[in-house]
Amino acid sequence: MRHGVAGVRLGRTAAHRRALFRNLVTALLEHEAVRTTDAKAKELRRWADRMITLGKQGTLHARRRAATVIRRRSVLRKLFDEIAPRFDGRAGGYTRVVKLGIRRGDAAALSVVELVERAGAKQEKAAPKKPQRRRDRAKGKPAAEPRRRRAVAG
Repeated sequence: MRHGVAGVRLGRTAAHRRALFRNLVTALLEHEAVRTTDAKAKELRRWADRMITLGKQGTLHARRRAATVIRRRSVLRKLFDEIAPRFDGRAGGYTRVVKLGIRRGDAAALSVVELVERAGAKQEKAAPKKPQRRRDRAKGKPAAEPRRRRAVAG
């Protein structure tokens, strides 16, 4: 039984799995969104949240620990200087997994992993949309209102 065993195996050796997630975390922090399979996305969320937590600590020791996972200095600098300050008021939950559907070639379930507070994203809420009116399919004109029955008193 797998009681208390964290992480997923994904049919890879430990070294291959570690390399895979190091590359995915680096790509996620560089581009702030990455497309991958559902199983990898769920595990990537754990790795990325840990890196952002280290970035929020901001110490030299945290920077060196993050450098063992993040392979590019430019991405490491971006994590500590740009990304971590964005999540200062948030206690966890830095990433979001959005399911996309099925991949055509092998029917694998795909997802997008993205940072919750992305750079350049709107912070304000959009105005609520007006309800769309039904259109008559044949003419492209608004459809006539359906007749409503009168309530019979009685």
